[in-house]
Amino acid sequence: MGNSLKKIQILLIEDNRLLRDGISAMLKKQSDMHVVATVGNGENILLMLGKHKPNIILLDLGLRNQNSLQIVKLTKLNFPEIKIIVMDLIPLQADVFQFVQEGVSGFILKDANIAEFFKTIRSVYHGLKILPPHLTGSLFSQIVEHAINVVKPSVISESVRMTKRERQVIELIADGSSNKEIAQKLHLSTYTVKSHVHNILEKLALNTRVQIAKHAHLTDYSKTEIDPTSLTDE
Repeated sequence: MGNSLKKIQILLIEDNRLLRDGISAMLKKQSDMHVVATVGNGENILLMLGKHKPNIILLDLGLRNQNSLQIVKLTKLNFPEIKIIVMDLIPLQADVFQFVQEGVSGFILKDANIAEFFKTIRSVYHGLKILPPHLTGSLFSQIVEHAINVVKPSVISESVRMTKRERQVIELIADGSSNKEIAQKLHLSTYTVKSHVHNILEKLALNTRVQIAKHAHLTDYSKTEIDPTSLTDE
């Protein structure tokens, strides 16, 4: 045991056995890393954390029998100092945002090369936050930055350009309208409204309609008049 204490202590949570064994074998070859335990399914994560006190958890985002986000929440609640890196093929932006909001420090895409994999672990261990490469530099990562630094929504709205149509939809959501009502008022299909709502969510990276409504009240969008002639203006 002795000298393993100075190493990065890693707990691996992955329910695919081949991946679990493979990743574990790779980590063990690193002189500065030590795998304290690997977890497949059904183990009591909190018990494991208390027992092994890892510095870092490598967590598969797509666990079949356990909710990965729940594991993140529990860990951060009980062991806030443990850093979590999520592994996934191609995480959805909404997932990334949620996981970052709950305190995840890094993402490793499963198509990353081994050098990137180790680099992410070491960087996170030293206190950096590592987002998936296809998201950094995007508008989305800017919003995540805002979320990490907890800035008032009004600041976000200034960094995000809304189309006229999206502003109208935000107004109506803020007034409590359903997708169906919005569709009727704007003479759009509910499908189109849904896709506007989705785009607005992506732009604001807010999770629910409640938050859109709150956001609209906070930033107080200048009431956009709904003018039938502008309906073709997407």
